[in-house]
Amino acid sequence: MYKNEILDEIHSYREEYAQSFQYDLRAIFNDLQQKQLAHKDRLVKLPIKRWSNKSPHPTAG
Repeated sequence: MYKNEILDEIHSYREEYAQSFQYDLRAIFNDLQQKQLAHKDRLVKLPIKRWSNKSPHPTAG
């Protein structure tokens, strides 16, 4: 099987990060939310995509 060093590094970091919170999703969420609030200037706001009733959804059909 193919081994991707970049993905292995990402998985390792993710595991280490989750382990630092004892895999508590609420604690991880709160930490990420605090990081987001601390760097509001770096956030990207994308417009909400609304689908017209007249045209079919692009994934339909």
